[in-house]
Amino acid sequence: MVIRSVVFDVGETLVDETRIFARWADRLGVPHLAFFGLLGGVLAEGRQLIDAFRLVKPDFDLDVESAAWLAEEPDSLRENFDADDLYPDVRPALASLRAQGLQVLVAGNQPVQAGPALAAMDLPVDGVYISDVWGVAKPDPAFFERVRTASGFAPHEILYVGDRLDNDVLPARAAGMRAALLRRGLWGYRHAGRPEAARADVVLDGLAQLPDWLSGKADIPI
Repeated sequence: MVIRSVVFDVGETLVDETRIFARWADRLGVPHLAFFGLLGGVLAEGRQLIDAFRLVKPDFDLDVESAAWLAEEPDSLRENFDADDLYPDVRPALASLRAQGLQVLVAGNQPVQAGPALAAMDLPVDGVYISDVWGVAKPDPAFFERVRTASGFAPHEILYVGDRLDNDVLPARAAGMRAALLRRGLWGYRHAGRPEAARADVVLDGLAQLPDWLSGKADIPI
C-alpha cells in the first residue's frame, strides 16, 4: 500500500462538536444531557440527526432557526466552530504526516462558513475543501471525484479518514480510495462495531495512531 495523500473529514474527525450541540441544547431550552441522549437515541433508531431537534421542537426548521440565531447573536459562534473545538491530537498528527512527505487535505460536508473557520486555524494542511462550496456532498460519488481531482493522485494513493461508514469509509472505498475509520463522536463508536467496518483499511482510536500506521511502525487491527 502506497499512500501519497491523506484527506480528512471535519466534524468529529478534526472538530469536537460537543460545544456546538451544547449551544443548540441551550438554544432549545433543554439540559445538555437530555439533548445528547436524544441525539444518540435517534441515531440508534436509524433516524436522521435532525429528528432529535424535532423531538424537542416539532416545527423545528434548521434554516429558519439558524437565520434567527444569527440575527439575535451575530457575534457568537452559534452552530459554528473555532480552534478551541479541535481535538488535541489534530495538529500533532497533521504535522507528522506532513513531515513524512504526505499531502494533507481537509474535505468534508460543511457549510460555506466552515472554510474560513478552518483557514483561520492555520492547520498544517495543503488545502481545505467544503461541500457547500463544491455544491456536492458526501456520500455522493461526485464528492469523492472532487477529492481525487483536488489531490491530483490516483484513487488508490488517497486515504480518506472519517468517523462514519455511510458518509466516509464505504463511499471512499467505492471510489477506489483507501479508508480509515475513526472511533469517536456520535457515529464513530457505533459504526466501528458494525460488520461493514471490515471494509476500512484500519480502525483508529485516535489520530495519533495514524502516522505510525502509515509508516509501518504500528500494526493496528481492524
